[in-house]
Amino acid sequence: MTKALNTGLLVLGSATAALAQGGLNAGKQGIQDATTAITGYFDPATLLIYAIAAVAGLIGGFKVFSKWQSGDQDTQKSAMGWFGSCIFLAVVATVLRAFFL
Repeated sequence: MTKALNTGLLVLGSATAALAQGGLNAGKQGIQDATTAITGYFDPATLLIYAIAAVAGLIGGFKVFSKWQSGDQDTQKSAMGWFGSCIFLAVVATVLRAFFL
């Protein structure tokens, strides 16, 4: 039991020493690089969410039109669900962009 505990403490101690290498500037530079990389993904991610919303709108429009043509009673409920999902995706993309950039 004590041998396992000593081995665990040795591993934790060496990992902490390994992570502590470098100076304050190295950590600061790493955080700035990560921030630049993450903010670089927002424009493509926003466009991707808008594209997904557009595809969902097209699919939803087709499904609602099919229900409407067949005389289904749940046409309005289906239309509100698909329309709501498209609005949600568009709002999420806009809010994420405004919140993080």
